[in-house]
Amino acid sequence: MAHPGFFQRQASARRNTSLLVFLFLTAVILITLAVCLVGYFVTRSETSGQPFHHWLLSSHGMITASAVVLLICVGSLVRWVDLAGGGSRVAKMVGARPIDPDTRDSDERKLRNIVEEMAIASGVPVPELYIMDNETGINAFVAGYTPGSAVMVVTHGSITQLTRDELQGVVGHEFSHIFNGDMRLNVRLIALLSGILMIGQIGGFLLRSSFYSGGRTTGRNRDGRAQAAMGIIGIALFVIGYVGVFFGRLIQAAVSRQRETLADASSVQFTRNPDGIGGALFKIGLRGSYLDTTGHASDMNHMCFGEATRMKFSSLLASHPPIDQRIHAIQPGLMARLKSRLRDTESGDDLRSATTSQQPAGASGFASAATDLYGTASGRRTSLSGSAIATHTPTPAASMQKLSERVGTISPEGEDFAVKLLQRLPSTFRGLLYTRAGAIQLCYALLISDLNQKEQSERLALLPDNSLFGPQPELLAKLVPTLQKIGEAIRFPALELAMPALRKLDPEERAELIRCVRMQVKADNRVTLFELALTSFLSRHLGVDSARVIPVRYRSYKAVMPALQRLLSLMARAGSDSTQEEVNALYLEAMAGFANNGDSEYPILAKVSMRDLQEALKALNGLSALLKPAIIDACGHCITYDGVIEPREYELMRLVADQMDCPMPPMVV
Repeated sequence: MAHPGFFQRQASARRNTSLLVFLFLTAVILITLAVCLVGYFVTRSETSGQPFHHWLLSSHGMITASAVVLLICVGSLVRWVDLAGGGSRVAKMVGARPIDPDTRDSDERKLRNIVEEMAIASGVPVPELYIMDNETGINAFVAGYTPGSAVMVVTHGSITQLTRDELQGVVGHEFSHIFNGDMRLNVRLIALLSGILMIGQIGGFLLRSSFYSGGRTTGRNRDGRAQAAMGIIGIALFVIGYVGVFFGRLIQAAVSRQRETLADASSVQFTRNPDGIGGALFKIGLRGSYLDTTGHASDMNHMCFGEATRMKFSSLLASHPPIDQRIHAIQPGLMARLKSRLRDTESGDDLRSATTSQQPAGASGFASAATDLYGTASGRRTSLSGSAIATHTPTPAASMQKLSERVGTISPEGEDFAVKLLQRLPSTFRGLLYTRAGAIQLCYALLISDLNQKEQSERLALLPDNSLFGPQPELLAKLVPTLQKIGEAIRFPALELAMPALRKLDPEERAELIRCVRMQVKADNRVTLFELALTSFLSRHLGVDSARVIPVRYRSYKAVMPALQRLLSLMARAGSDSTQEEVNALYLEAMAGFANNGDSEYPILAKVSMRDLQEALKALNGLSALLKPAIIDACGHCITYDGVIEPREYELMRLVADQMDCPMPPMVV
């Protein structure tokens, strides 16, 4: 199946958001006209039978129309504000429970291991995990406004009834929604549909009120007529409101079906195991995926892995294609193979007993990786054993995959790196990353692990005397040795593993952590690339605006040429240690796609400060998604110029990708 790239999917999600707003406004107009039509017939005798278009412009019509628009907008706005808390708010709305990162439940640990492997392999912070304990159906969804603030919610039935491969297929499907920008669209869709539903809810209230009052009214004709009129208006509003919801869900289903099909294909691409997600879908066909313990199942239907609610007119309103169609789209003939496997293994016991024996041997559900990254480093790269940066003999740039094509994807090498890195982490070290105190001390340990004992003590003495943000020697003694032993390979993966714990900090605590880290960075009056990457990472994912979506400000490179000049000047110098002439030539090659006369109008800069770099990246993040791939590729051309990637080059590339909201997997050349 043709599979669009990360940036095309991001652009498509933004277009769908614009389309959603247009369709919402259209629905508001149509519902308003329908309600006004009801008001016209109710007040017709009072207005001497004037035509509808005249009545619409009268005081009665304007008041009616304004009231309807106000009700719809208030309904949507209230839900919009309610969901401003992002993914965690949505998870709490459906009654999900946070999974303890250090859980001892084997099924929950299986889920956490899969999610952590996929997060490290794709270069995104680990999502917060929630479970719906009372749901026996097989389902899952992700929610949030940005990849860095995503949460993943799974049902209890998913982790208990699916094998590791099948659960990994579901996780891969949900990671696709994170990469594609679907989460933001889905949360906004809940809010917009809530406003449209307001008219129907008011109609239902009036209808119930008329019946209740009518039952108590006897012998009073005037009151009886008033109650009858209220009942008729209630019925009309009820019908109008739910007709609006019907068409709203029709639009919702059409958009969602397309995204679900794409997410299925992405899951196969990520895991390279069609039997995984295919088996999960097959079990949904047998066991079901409905959410029976929450009143928000219909609101969440478009967000879930499978249908969350029973729905009439399912061929029109279902948010997902039929199960057999989804399985066939994954791989023709897969449905027949799954049915045959069920017949061969089913012995009358439940499905889980029949299928648990199908899980392949080995701790990892990932397909076998092509290379052992721990054995590829050699020569001057020996210190990078276990790194995400694997080096081979120099490869011509023309034969290499474009770096932008790796964004938002998972490669076999990246998966192998993630699995083996997690296996190498001591359990104590990994457990500390799941606690607030341990995650905070990790940030300090990353800054001092390369220093001698005296320098470490001097840096730690600068921290406040605080039980949470002050230095904790007993924790640092367990973190620093592991960082020193594994080296640069563990830096960003450790941060990604610690993000769920760091997100639990209050806004004031987040600000204090960022302040303490910056204090450490400034202690020696110089800023290394990793220190810049660390502070930028924390600010981007824990800052005040961390969950805010960066709007598109620029749709051409012309407005950001000074920013490109700064970025590529630094990249060219980092990518080549040769003569100034070679550095200049590399810079011109990188700038060639943006300016024809780069050496005259935008010459290479002799010096680029860290502040200049931050300002440049902030400007470049305002570009349209379809303009970002060329920048990623230009930077990739610089750092792969000599066929190897130095640690400082990787850290610089990771900084660029993170600040431009481009999930960067471990890099292999």
